[in-house]
Amino acid sequence: MVETAPRNERKQTGKRSPGDQADPPLPVENLTPTQIVAELDRYIIGQTDAKRAVAVALRNRYRRSLLPEAMREEVQPRNILMIGPTGVGKTEIARRVAKMVDAPFIKVEATKFTEVGYVGRDVESIVRDLVEVAISQLHSQRVEQVTDQATTIATQRLVDLAIAQLKDRVPPRRGRRRPQATETESAESLDGGSEESEERLREAERKRVARLLDNHRLDEETVEIEIDFDEFEDFSGGEWPDDAGLDETPPSFRDLLDTLMPRRTLRRRVPVREARRILTQQEANRMIDLDSVIDDAVIRVEEAGVVFLDEIDKIISSAADYGGEVSGEGVQRDLLPIVEGAVVMTRYGPVRTDHILFIAAGSFHNTRPADLIPELQGRFPIRVELDSLTEDDLYRILTEPQNALTRQYEALLRTEEVELDFSEDGLRELAALASIVNSRTEDIGARRLQTIVEKVIEEISFTASERQGERIRIDAQLVAERVGDIAEDDDLANFIL
Repeated sequence: MVETAPRNERKQTGKRSPGDQADPPLPVENLTPTQIVAELDRYIIGQTDAKRAVAVALRNRYRRSLLPEAMREEVQPRNILMIGPTGVGKTEIARRVAKMVDAPFIKVEATKFTEVGYVGRDVESIVRDLVEVAISQLHSQRVEQVTDQATTIATQRLVDLAIAQLKDRVPPRRGRRRPQATETESAESLDGGSEESEERLREAERKRVARLLDNHRLDEETVEIEIDFDEFEDFSGGEWPDDAGLDETPPSFRDLLDTLMPRRTLRRRVPVREARRILTQQEANRMIDLDSVIDDAVIRVEEAGVVFLDEIDKIISSAADYGGEVSGEGVQRDLLPIVEGAVVMTRYGPVRTDHILFIAAGSFHNTRPADLIPELQGRFPIRVELDSLTEDDLYRILTEPQNALTRQYEALLRTEEVELDFSEDGLRELAALASIVNSRTEDIGARRLQTIVEKVIEEISFTASERQGERIRIDAQLVAERVGDIAEDDDLANFIL
């Protein structure tokens, strides 16, 4: 991520704009553990133990915030280790909870990291990426707060540009040419007494162009605008190359580079509709104190950040690991300080990880949590085991969640004016086939439903544009015709489902 303006320029003012008011506190104080679990039940079926553990961990954060400062520093987060096969909801639980309380959240895979001394991603990049996510998240919230005001200012700028650049191209009202100044007005102008009339003409012209803009009659016209990349670059959380070294660059050196390097500007001709968006974003960025965004985002990371560390079982070294390759135990030892609590240097300054909540997860098919190094085991005191999904669970996943797969497909095909109707026996057949395939091949949990449902309606999706107005019933017979034979054949199921 690139800062949108040099720091030395941003620090010239200590006054916050209207959009930089203090953000509301995290809503976790209004969420009891029971309410958190109930909210998770709307999207995730089963796994009550995991939901309760995460809910308590979040509630403890709120309880910690009420403690005296001396005691608050002593209370450490109760990190969680989730144990269970893929596709049972581990990631979704962590993601939904972080979204629920508006906390910075990042999912990383432990297998992407290497131990010290090897080329690759180092574990400290977890914290750096989390800071980038928090800044992007907070910046978007601040932009929303000032969007109306920025839109008004951008429209005024666009009116000025349109008047200056589109004089001969602005469509006349009702097919007539634009009114010209009368002879009397021309005479007044020659006599030097036309300042007031000229002001009236300019104001009338501005109102006329503003109406045309509001009615989108100028959207296809082009205007030339100046884009300042240093202030226009979006907070999108894009990744820098791992060897860029920007995180280790001292702040004083970055400020020196900001001073020496000229600001990058570019004049471009763009349609009016695009110019409106660009100017609105420019004005919104100018109204936001980016130093305040960065400072508040760092605080959010330190106090409310959530890191989901997936596939932690894959970094357990086997007895055969030896030689010059990266060892899983080495990655574990590098992860230990971050999870235990350390200070990580980022391009926005030091970030403490003492109170970041880490949720680790793994299937542990051929290993056990006890195979992790003892120090890392101790940093995950809460362990919950997630159950494999039964046929009834898969049926409930197809019917109960607000984002159920069947509802998604119904909405997608409704855009083509095709109505899907999943019958009770059809849903039961889908769940039964998914359970059978999971038991005979690799168990991938609820993800198997996506494969089977897609296979069932593949032909319908392909011809939907030619079947407008039809209502198609997905019953057990249709499901069996589409995937029944494939599910019963283990060889075919391994390749197709």
